[in-house]
Amino acid sequence: MADLTTIEGQASYGIGFQMGQQLASNPFDGLAIDGVVKGLQDAFGGAESAVDNDTLGAAFSEIHKRMEAEKAAQFETVIAEANAFLAKNAERPEVTVTDSGLQYEVIHSGEGEKPTAQSTVRVDYHGTLLNGDVFDSSYDRGQPAEFPVGGVIKGWTEALQLMNVGDKWRLTIPHDLAYGEQGAGGAIKPYSTLVFDVELHAILG
Repeated sequence: MADLTTIEGQASYGIGFQMGQQLASNPFDGLAIDGVVKGLQDAFGGAESAVDNDTLGAAFSEIHKRMEAEKAAQFETVIAEANAFLAKNAERPEVTVTDSGLQYEVIHSGEGEKPTAQSTVRVDYHGTLLNGDVFDSSYDRGQPAEFPVGGVIKGWTEALQLMNVGDKWRLTIPHDLAYGEQGAGGAIKPYSTLVFDVELHAILG
């Protein structure tokens, strides 16, 4: 039993407690704490792993697949609603669908240059969920945003390289080109399809 009356014992316990909290925040079915402890002891003691790397890799991959399947099952309604919206939106003649599944509609056409994946751009944007709730808007803040084309979600990176300076487009971005199965913050839930009005003002470099 650890001596929790000493500074060393208290710090050691704190490390273990924090690791336990991290594990508890995203556990998988069948997680074995005694296995975790065994792995810690072996690694810290410099022992050989009791499970070879190939077997570990296969186990991690299988657990990841199970956890993703469980999460997808929890959001079946969200996924179904998004797929129905995307299918209906794609039927509109003014909407273009790219090979990746990104959908865009040209609101206003500009005549400037197109940025590359290495460019930094200045844009205004207005982002909503499918129900119309606004989660972010540079228009509302009254200040355009500047960022690297290659440093944003996949749907934005793809769309910006298709746009000319002066263009304003409406993007409908499926979850796999947005924030995926993780979501972002409290507003954007996992598997969320997002709608953005994006206006490309300038290429900064």
